[in-house]
Amino acid sequence: MSDVAIASINTFGPSPKADFESPSEQLIVLTYAQLQDLIKGAIEQAIQPLHDEVAQLREEIDQDRQEIAALRLKMASLETALDQEITRVCIDIAYDRKRLAKLENPIKEPGKAEASRAEKIERYLAARPDHRANFETLRGHLGIDKDLLNDAIKALMASSPGRYGIVRASGDKRKRALVMLPK
Repeated sequence: MSDVAIASINTFGPSPKADFESPSEQLIVLTYAQLQDLIKGAIEQAIQPLHDEVAQLREEIDQDRQEIAALRLKMASLETALDQEITRVCIDIAYDRKRLAKLENPIKEPGKAEASRAEKIERYLAARPDHRANFETLRGHLGIDKDLLNDAIKALMASSPGRYGIVRASGDKRKRALVMLPK
C-alpha cells in the first residue's frame, strides 16, 4: 500500500518553481491621473488630523472670544459700580467732614437772653445823644458781668453788621466803649 501512496503523490509531478519577486521589487504601471489621485488621497489622509485640529482650535478661539467679550462687559459694569461706590463714599466723607466741622466749631446762635440784652443795648445807644456808652455803663445798665456783656455785644454786632463799633475811651486807653455808627 505504500507503493500506491507514493505513486499517487508522484502523479502530481515535480512542483513547478515560481519566479516571484518580493513586493518591493515589483513593477507597477500607473497613469498620471491614477498617480495624482493616489498622491491626493495620501496627502488628504496625512493632513486630515491637522484639519480636524485646526477646526477644533478655531472653535476654541471663538469660545475664548465670547468669554473675553463677556468678561469685558462684566468688568465694565464692575468699574461703573466701583466708580459709583467711590463717588458715594467721597460724598459721605465730605458730608461727615462738614458735620465734624460743625461739631468741632459750633456756630453759636444767640439765646433769648442774649437777644433781649442786645435789644436793650440798641435802645440805650439810640436814646443817648452821642450814641456811645462805655462797657462799664452798659454792665451797670443791664446788671450783668463782663462775659455776658461780651456775648450780648457779639449778638448785637452779628445781627446788625457794620452798624456798631468798639473804640477805646479817650481818657483811659484801657477802657472800651460801644458806638452806634451813623447809617
